[in-house]
Amino acid sequence: MRAVRYHGYGGPEQLRLEKVDVPPVAPGEVLVRQEASSVNPADWKFQTGWFRDWVPLPLPFVPGADIAGIVVAGGEDAGFGPGQAVIGMNPVHCGGAWADYVVATVDSLALAPKRMPLARAAGLPLAGLTARMALFTHGGLTAGQRVLIHTAAGGVGCLAVQLAKHAGAEVIATCSAANRDFVTSLGADEVIDYRTEDFSARLRGLDLVVDSIGGDVQRRSFAVLRSGGTLVTLAPTPVPPDAAAGRDIRVRTVAVTPDGDGLRQIADLAEEGRLRLPVDRVYCLEDAARAMAHSQAGGARGKIILQIQDQQQFGPDWG
Repeated sequence: MRAVRYHGYGGPEQLRLEKVDVPPVAPGEVLVRQEASSVNPADWKFQTGWFRDWVPLPLPFVPGADIAGIVVAGGEDAGFGPGQAVIGMNPVHCGGAWADYVVATVDSLALAPKRMPLARAAGLPLAGLTARMALFTHGGLTAGQRVLIHTAAGGVGCLAVQLAKHAGAEVIATCSAANRDFVTSLGADEVIDYRTEDFSARLRGLDLVVDSIGGDVQRRSFAVLRSGGTLVTLAPTPVPPDAAAGRDIRVRTVAVTPDGDGLRQIADLAEEGRLRLPVDRVYCLEDAARAMAHSQAGGARGKIILQIQDQQQFGPDWG
């Protein structure tokens, strides 16, 4: 089978499309013929060596966490069978999804939403689970609360806006002026242009902030929270020790893990038409290096999809 691999840490130029063996399937696992995957910032962060001191990768390494394809073997005891369309997530440090075939554990999979083309659904697992964990597992978000979501036009942000709105929260979002209408269309009640407006001077008394940037944005985010509020960060940067002094603010860091139950709930929302997945650009497997570079450059609106099998029809909401 074909697989994208890198043999050493570095940039996108390290990626190679190579011939490798189809991975074996163990009890409790499923072999999936991949239709598509997606590119997540964690992919290039692992590749460039951000986490090598804590989580060294087994080189050569096949990147890719997001699974979207057709079951070809295994999984019968868990209700999966050959021919079923599934989505799922492998841990980023295990990867394997940028290939014709990938193995995943049965508890990391869910049936794919029939209403959404399978190649589009490839962008749901990691980003959707991250957004869900940030908002509800760590953030405790409930109806009527106010939440600020940074970088709301990105892959996690665009899903977090929709999930928070679906939960009955008041959603405030930051993005560029060019993405204002896009983020508003996802359900944001208020949109702040991060380039021209200081959110920390404008907002107060929020229940939750979802921070994916870190640094100065994270520091200023504490000022907008009420006492007893929560800051959830996706950024692997330390929280300033004095930022929440005396204000009883909880700080949580998201480290997303596979979650079949959570993914089923996300897939159900997509099946009901209540969760859209905007896609910024589609690359074929041979162009994985370009896809990785695109993600690393930042600024993507929605998800970057890596098409593995023949190009599908994605429908009117593709772009």
